[in-house]
Amino acid sequence: MGDVRPMKVVDRIREAIFAGDLAPNQRLIEADLCAQLGASRSHVRNALADLVSEGLVERIPNRGARVRAITLAEAIEFTEIRMVVEGLCAAKAAVRVTDGQAAQLRSIGERMRQYEASGDLIEYSNCNKELHAFIRTISDQSAAGEIIERIRGNLTRYQVRLALQSGRAAVSLPQHLEIIEAICARDESRAEAAMRAHLRSVIEALEKTRPATENGDPW
Repeated sequence: MGDVRPMKVVDRIREAIFAGDLAPNQRLIEADLCAQLGASRSHVRNALADLVSEGLVERIPNRGARVRAITLAEAIEFTEIRMVVEGLCAAKAAVRVTDGQAAQLRSIGERMRQYEASGDLIEYSNCNKELHAFIRTISDQSAAGEIIERIRGNLTRYQVRLALQSGRAAVSLPQHLEIIEAICARDESRAEAAMRAHLRSVIEALEKTRPATENGDPW
């Protein structure tokens, strides 16, 4: 396989972290990544440096690089940032949504309703991600989208835990439907409030997952 351009290398490693293919605290051995990605050592090294700056990777003295594990407290802090930024996106989406996009939003909401009713939490979670991504697309807030993407990987394992948490879908479904209806109604303040309320609920759910012995260490 020919050498991969630097940006492609960093994108592929980042997506592997987002997808959970590279787990928290997993060592990132340059030689292995070179072989897996068909990339040169310099490109892999530069990609890891970029991911260190993003907070997805950390370098351990005399041990090399590894996927950074974050604490529950950090996950809550990241979600607080999401609450502000995605609230802005929801408000802008309410201003800019077209009739066709409103129909797509309601279609996603209907699929979420069906998956929650059938207990298909994996597909419900996939629709959840699709909905949030589509709202960001409608909002046309590129800087806000970049901020959310930068923190998304840090929240992946916590989001998976919440997605599979008993009863969580039943709680979040009406929140998502309210976000959809507020945007479709083109009510800017209602849409922002609905998104903030939803992510405040996520923070409350995260708090409930705190182990009794939680002392700030990563899970």
